Amino acid sequence: MFKITSLNSLSVALKIGIGLITSKILAVFVGPSGMALVGNLRNFLTSLENISSLGFQNGIVKYTAENEKNKIEIQKIVSTVFISLLFVAFLLSGILFFTASYWNQKIFGNNIEYLIVFKVLALVLPTYGLSIFLIAVINGLGKFQKVIWINIIGNIIGLLTSIFLILQFKTSGALFAIVIAPALLFFATFYLVQREIQFLQIIKLDSFDIKILKNLSSYSLMALVSSVFGPFVFLAIRNHIIQNLGMEQAGNWESMTRISSYYLMFVSTIVSVYFLPKLSKTQSDLETKNILLQYYKFILPIFGIALTLIYFMRFFIVRLLFTKDFLPVTDLFFWQLLGDIFKVCALILGYQFFAKKKTSAFILTELFSFAVLYFFSLYFIKIYGIEGVVIGYALENFIYLFVLCVYFKKSLF
Repeated sequence: MFKITSLNSLSVALKIGIGLITSKILAVFVGPSGMALVGNLRNFLTSLENISSLGFQNGIVKYTAENEKNKIEIQKIVSTVFISLLFVAFLLSGILFFTASYWNQKIFGNNIEYLIVFKVLALVLPTYGLSIFLIAVINGLGKFQKVIWINIIGNIIGLLTSIFLILQFKTSGALFAIVIAPALLFFATFYLVQREIQFLQIIKLDSFDIKILKNLSSYSLMALVSSVFGPFVFLAIRNHIIQNLGMEQAGNWESMTRISSYYLMFVSTIVSVYFLPKLSKTQSDLETKNILLQYYKFILPIFGIALTLIYFMRFFIVRLLFTKDFLPVTDLFFWQLLGDIFKVCALILGYQFFAKKKTSAFILTELFSFAVLYFFSLYFIKIYGIEGVVIGYALENFIYLFVLCVYFKKSLF
């Protein structure tokens, strides 16, 4: 775990460094209002990526981890999922291309015209789902270092693409960079995976197995509920802020969530890369408890110390990442960091839904948490303004953690 965590830390440190640069460029060239538009497109793209991958990634990790030494079963999994994703990707691309004006209006509003962004997105969309699929396969096979190196390469590609396009085209360039960078990553991912598992030789049409799709369907349902509803809830909250508090306040909240995403990457990556395959293989509550204790003993304390430092350095961080126009973001740190502590405590428990294939329980808890987040945010925004959205976020994560502790009490206690 230490070896993987160290390499993962290098990857996250690199991504944070890249984030410093891209955030500064965004702050200078597009400002708070442009940041809000970038946030809207990111949320839409997150949903689209997961739809294009059918939400299979956690299921792929589980089944490839379980069948690591069974080459015939691995061939069936890879062939079945690849053929399915290719079909879905081209179908989605066609729909998105011909409905681009509708999505432009929904994501950016009536007065902002970025139709070409959605046209380009439609053309590169097939690469999104395939990249997620390839990474899930080698993750399930225990090639942790390879996964992290792909993340590192992706971060560098994203940086270079963002710098060039933002400097050339300002807000339009920022939006194009978000769309194009994942497509460029696909080629690097494909090259590295092909060297590892001879991907092209594994895929056979006669290895297509409908039973595998049935097994993955529950994971698909879980992932799609989370990755589609979640971003759209954030999109709805941000649009509510724009309408009631203005574009700049929406940009300030987007900046806060951007900072949060940097340090959360450390934990989310190590959980998905290291802990999920381990949890998938456990056979008893005692084994599960030992893995959970490993997480809470080693990962959580480091994260808590890091957040304490971040809080006391918040003015420096905002000035470093953005410009003085973003200083109101410092008022959002306390509740955001508190919410992130609760989120990280709950994260490893939430992954047990995937590891143990608890579909119904996962969907109910996710929908409940999204509903709580949405209504708490709108309620507290009325009382506290923009600070209300992070208060709602902290309370929602606390309630979610409590619910998971009750549900998984056997594994924990």
